[in-house]
Amino acid sequence: MASNIIKLDNVRKVYQMGDNELEALKGSNVEITEGEFVAVMGPSGSGKSTLMNMIGALDTPTTGEVHIGEESISKLEEDELALLRSEKIGFIFQQFNLIPSMNATENVALPMLFRDVDKKERTERAENILEKVGLGDRLDHMPSELSGGQRQRVSIARALANDPDIILADEPTGNLDTETGENIMNLLTELNEEGKTIIMVTHDENDAEYADRIIKIVDGKTGVEQ
Repeated sequence: MASNIIKLDNVRKVYQMGDNELEALKGSNVEITEGEFVAVMGPSGSGKSTLMNMIGALDTPTTGEVHIGEESISKLEEDELALLRSEKIGFIFQQFNLIPSMNATENVALPMLFRDVDKKERTERAENILEKVGLGDRLDHMPSELSGGQRQRVSIARALANDPDIILADEPTGNLDTETGENIMNLLTELNEEGKTIIMVTHDENDAEYADRIIKIVDGKTGVEQ
């Protein structure tokens, strides 16, 4: 039986907004096992982004515990959180977040720079991953020379750079046409079948159908899972 790779135990997150407090998460409990493909859905302002920030070790809870693998992130310093993210998690963004002055290979190699991988190995690994996502003929292309779907494939390749266990995808097809979006979802499915744990925020019911289950979040509370 697969073990939990992520666990949120009664997690609350409160933001101070001047004299007011905003409770973005209200005692969320989430368990995700190794190798799952999970979609997170909810209306705008429901707490999806805050939940993903917890899962991605981009933020720590006000109360409660977040475990990523064997690690509880609540007491970690920022440099320890950064190391955990670098080792365990790959991020895919709706806006791609590629560096315009770097070509595809350089964008994919960038996360390895922070792991002190030497340049030759960084380049070889980046090229191999780009081949894997179908961009072997676009290694030297700048982001401005790529289509939206190609840019998202570079983003996915970059997320794979350090061979993370977990991939967090935030609206990965949000800026893509239907056919390109389906291609990206098929690629994420392939990665999941290879053993990656995929956690995807989406508002798209069609994208959510690719997931093993759906976590609903409304008003800061995680609800029924399908």
